[in-house]
This record gives sequence, structure tokens and C-alpha cells, in this order.
Amino acid sequence: MMTDIERQAADPVPERVVLPRETLEAEVIVIGSGPGGTITAMQLAEAGCDVMLLEEGPRLPLDSASHFSRDEIVQKYRNGGTTVGFGTGKTAYVEGRCVGGGSEVNRGLYARLSPDAMAEWNRDCAVDGLTEAAIQPHHEACEALVRPSYLPDAGSPLSLKLHEGASRLGWRVEEVPRLVCYQIDPKTWHVITRKQSMTETCVPKFLRAGGRLLTDIRVLRLSRSAGQWRVHGLRGREGVAVRSVALAAETVIVACGPIQAPALLRRSGITRHVGNNLRFHPMIKMVAVFPDEMNLPGQLDPVHEIKQFDPRFSLGCSISSRSLLALTMVDHLDHVADVDEKWRHMGIYYVQTTGGRGLVRTVPTFNDPIVTLRYDAADMRDFGEGLRKLGECLFAAGAVALYPAMAGAPVLRSPADLRRIPIQMPPEQANLSALHLFATCPMGENELRCATDSFGKVRGTDGLHVTGAAVLPGATIVNPQGAVMAIAHRNAIRFLERRRPRSKRLQ
Repeated sequence: MMTDIERQAADPVPERVVLPRETLEAEVIVIGSGPGGTITAMQLAEAGCDVMLLEEGPRLPLDSASHFSRDEIVQKYRNGGTTVGFGTGKTAYVEGRCVGGGSEVNRGLYARLSPDAMAEWNRDCAVDGLTEAAIQPHHEACEALVRPSYLPDAGSPLSLKLHEGASRLGWRVEEVPRLVCYQIDPKTWHVITRKQSMTETCVPKFLRAGGRLLTDIRVLRLSRSAGQWRVHGLRGREGVAVRSVALAAETVIVACGPIQAPALLRRSGITRHVGNNLRFHPMIKMVAVFPDEMNLPGQLDPVHEIKQFDPRFSLGCSISSRSLLALTMVDHLDHVADVDEKWRHMGIYYVQTTGGRGLVRTVPTFNDPIVTLRYDAADMRDFGEGLRKLGECLFAAGAVALYPAMAGAPVLRSPADLRRIPIQMPPEQANLSALHLFATCPMGENELRCATDSFGKVRGTDGLHVTGAAVLPGATIVNPQGAVMAIAHRNAIRFLERRRPRSKRLQ
């Protein structure tokens, strides 16, 4: 029989919140319903565990708002998509805050874990048993769930421009598959897409296996008493009464992302190697203008990436809606009005690196942690060289003007103008952002830097684990969702292998 709180969890928009007085219990509580948390919760539920999956945000349909629209950002992002890390270079970053986490709001670009990343992780963190052969079955299992697909046609003109420029220069360029179901509308012959996010794939499987999903719960801290973990939090959302909630479980798995996971652990007094090693994929953008219309209504998302310069940096194309173009032109205020006239001729391109380091720290009375970032000279050289290479590619593809996302940057109108981009980008001049964050609770056997063992168990604790992007030892180099899911799948299997039979747990 469902409790009051479980009935409310099934209703994505409750009129009011009335929490029960008793403590709700489960064998396992998973905190965070992004790809790492949902893959983990689904596997455990299907193996017969009593699993409760907690999410701070709401449960919303995939199509509750247009993709990359203002409404989607307000509904599904933390703080309306306006979070910033401070330090030697200011960097804006985003976090999903809804059932499904980042899988609901990202483009769904998919790649398996990079061998270069695994080599770095094994060198720095001594991760037990992490090899290409060992991780392959976990990739395959996750791919059977989310079904990455290649384009059914040539792709969008803006994406193809990147391919064209790279091909003319002899650079390696690839189409990246997406976690999207492509279908052809038999009436219009247009391609229809449906993203294979967690709410479309793994959340339903978790619920069918008997898992319990509780939404709108912000976990404040963890404590341990009488052999159980206590989860202390608040339930409610803006405009609805907020009440305290207490939950208990034998095992807690923290999967609330590389910013919120270390913040929760640190608020709970668990600080060893927690929040000290933030890694990310910083990105600097450039708007290109072409003589012909490139940004067509209803076109598919861009999927091509230039891999010629991996692992130092990669070059790609971003969503280029009218509003996002205007936002990206913020460093060229004299030309923002051009967006109204020329936006169908314009596209947003980017340089993405693996540079930079950061810290995550909590501050009493503040809801969100403080994120500080630092870049060294080599990082800033990668941005400078990357922008020059990106400009070279776009001019080779026929661009007539380029607008780098740099304070005080000139408009570039010919390949010769690329020399005006600094070889080493000044940190204060670069307008940086990051969509992929990692490594704040790194796993591995190097006890001098790792917060967990090689499978996510927090050192010095019993029954406390971390999964998701926070537990990855470093940047993935490629788009991270494939790596996050495969590592979560791997670590969940290890948990199940070492789980005590229920009869022994009750003795």
C-alpha cells in the first residue's frame, strides 16, 4: 500500500505537501536521478533490492517544454541555468535539476570511455580493473537500454560546415552518435526525433521493478545511527509548503552530481579528498556568419566534431537558436543587432578542452556550494590555439565573419585576422562555459587523492557509496554520458556481488 509521500511522488505537480511523521525506510537509498543514479537504482531494483530513488527536482515529461528554450531552462536546470565558478577565469556551468538529470537537457551526444582518459585515471588514481576489455560489456549493456543512433540523413547545414572545413584541411572529423530515436514521418517525410533520456528508458524500468521514486526532496545531510544511514532533508518546491523529511537505509548511494555530491558529503562531515579535484570540459565559443542560409527551422541538432587535436582540445558545433546566438554575441555588443537580421546565416561553434582544476566548498547558511576554478598557462594556450584552428576551419568552409567569445575581441573577416587571437588567451578576456563536470569524489586505490575505492565505496565508512560523474577520476575527453553510465553499471554490479544475503543482514 502506498504511503502519502509515495502518492505525492507519483504526482509531478502536487497541490500541497504533507509529509508523514514516521521515518521512511529502504534497503538502499540512491540520491540523484541522473544517468549514474538511475542506472544504479534500476539495476539494484531489478536484482531484488528495496530501492528508494530521491530527486531534488520535479518529475516532468521529456516534452514539457521545447528543447533549449527558456521554459526548459527554468523548469529543469538548477538556478535557472545561472551558476558560475570563480577564480583565474570566470566559467559559467549548468546542472540539471529534475528526474533524469542532465540526460533530460543535454544533446545526448554519445561516446564510449576514451582510452586516453582511462590511461590517465589509472596513472593518477590506480583504478582497479579498469581496462577497455573490462568496461566493454558495461558499455554494451547501457547501449542496449539507450540505443545510440547515427543520423538517418546528411545532417544539419551548420554541422556539415564543420565537416566540410575539416575535410578541406585534412583533419580528422567524426559524426558523434546521439541517444535519440530517429523516425521518418510518413506524411511529411521529415525526421522526427525522440531523445532516449532516463525518463524515457531507465526510470520506467526502475519503477516496473518495484523501485520507489520520491521527488522534490533536497537532502541536507547524512548521519549514521544503529547501523543505518539517516537521510535528513526537506520536501517541497517553490510556492508549496516545505517540510522536513527523515529517511533511513542500510546503504546510501550519492549520485547527485559533481557539485552537489561533494557538498552533501562535506555537510555530513565527510571531507577526505572530497571536493578537491573538480575537473571539467571548459569551452570557448565563436559565432560564424556564412553567405547562405545555414540555420534552418526544424533542422536536426549538430553532431560533427573535429578530433584532430584530441586529447588537448576538440572542435564542434552547438545549438544555434536566435536567442542563444544573441547570448553568445555578448562580447560584441555593437553587432548584437545583426542577429535579428542574419541569424539564419549564423552558427555557434566551440573549442572544448580538458584543462582547468577546481574546488567545491560549502558555506554555512548557503544552499549552494562555492565553486572556485583555476587555469594555468598551458590551459590558456589551448584556448588560444583552439580558437585559431576553429577559425581556420570555418573560413575554409566559407565563413565571411567570425565573432570570438572574448572581451574586446575584433570581428575576424579573413584567415589573416586569426593572428589577432592571442596565442595564450588572457584568463580575464575569455568568456568560458562548461557543460561537463567530473571528479570531485574520485575513485581508485591511490589513497593520497581518492575519496572512494575503485568501485565507489567511500573510504572509512560502511554502506556509503558515490556514483555518477563525481566518482570519475578525471575528465572524459569525449562526451561523458556514456562513461558515466558504464562506470555506474560496473560499480552497481560490484555492489550486488558483495551484497550480503538478506537472511544474514537480519541476524
